[in-house]
Amino acid sequence: MPPIPLEYEGREIVSRLFAGIFHSGRRVDLVPTRANGQPAFGAYLRASTEIRHGTGLFVLTLTGNRICAFTRFDNSVLPWFGLPRSLPSR
Repeated sequence: MPPIPLEYEGREIVSRLFAGIFHSGRRVDLVPTRANGQPAFGAYLRASTEIRHGTGLFVLTLTGNRICAFTRFDNSVLPWFGLPRSLPSR
């Protein structure tokens, strides 16, 4: 399964991207997992019903203690990592 075909490079651009995603009033819960030995997170967006729907998998590539790459896959890969497609309300 290929990643989403977008690329952002540089701290400033990536910071703006994440600010738009996480500061837009959307509530996203991250569930930790691993992908090919790398840290990864299932991303779940909270619906108005409070059910959290899987929106994708975020895989981090680290160099030392810094993130050097971030890859997002669509939600179809969640079961491959033992993650459900949705989470119940809290």
